[in-house]
Amino acid sequence: SGLLQPLDIPVWKWDEISMDFVTGLPRTQRRHDAIWVVVDRLTKSAHFLPIRKDYSVSRLAETFQQEIVGERVIEGPEMIEVTNEKVAVAKENLKEARTRQKSYDDKRRKSLEFQPGDRVFLKVSPARGVRRFG
Repeated sequence: SGLLQPLDIPVWKWDEISMDFVTGLPRTQRRHDAIWVVVDRLTKSAHFLPIRKDYSVSRLAETFQQEIVGERVIEGPEMIEVTNEKVAVAKENLKEARTRQKSYDDKRRKSLEFQPGDRVFLKVSPARGVRRFG
């Protein structure tokens, strides 16, 4: 048996999928008698596609292209526009988060001013490792 070997985590949606076939179902009016279940491993989104159990591999590939890949195709200029909109939203969210963090930090921070001759306690953390000079 050995140790558990976890699966790699996908980095992009629809990069890695799992699929299963549900067969033995009653025939529909369109003569479908099976369901093809396709799941994206990253987002866990599932598609349930009606098929016939006698579909060839090329017919399944065509169905996959039409039903799953086809709805995700974005043309050049539209893709650039969508990407720019998402970048703008991300920048705005980061700006809001930075402002919120600053306000939290400013509540606890004290404004300090020192004059020449003031004694202060300087807390210094030791550096990691030994450094030798010369």
